[in-house]
Amino acid sequence: MGPYLDTSALAKWYLNEPFSEAFEAFILEQPAAAISRLTVVEFRCLLARRRRAGEITKAVESRVYAEFEKDVRAGSLQVYPVADGHLIAALALIDRLGRYPLRTLDALHLAIAEGIDCTRLATADKTMADAGKAAGLDIERFF
Repeated sequence: MGPYLDTSALAKWYLNEPFSEAFEAFILEQPAAAISRLTVVEFRCLLARRRRAGEITKAVESRVYAEFEKDVRAGSLQVYPVADGHLIAALALIDRLGRYPLRTLDALHLAIAEGIDCTRLATADKTMADAGKAAGLDIERFF
């Protein structure tokens, strides 16, 4: 199985950000990568938020999301469902990783990665990287 991509890392594939080139080199080495339905929603929200902030245009937002959907249809990004068990596992992770200031959705991403037996996590978020490492995942950092 390929790495689980959190939304902060995934954005680097579609938008020109710091570490985008490093992420591109990384992702091109992968036959496929895992994301969740949560990632799909978060990525759509990220694009809308950046459009509202004036960072990207409506045309860029539409083009980027269409590219993302194409990658999902092609199987480059394998989308896993979010199940009730992942929410329960996220609760346990918050307790187990109590020293890390995990946000709700980050705990859920980690629970999904563990739940699908993914051993690698790509992220552009330091807290997520630290918590993922503590959870036993191999971390690919893009920050």
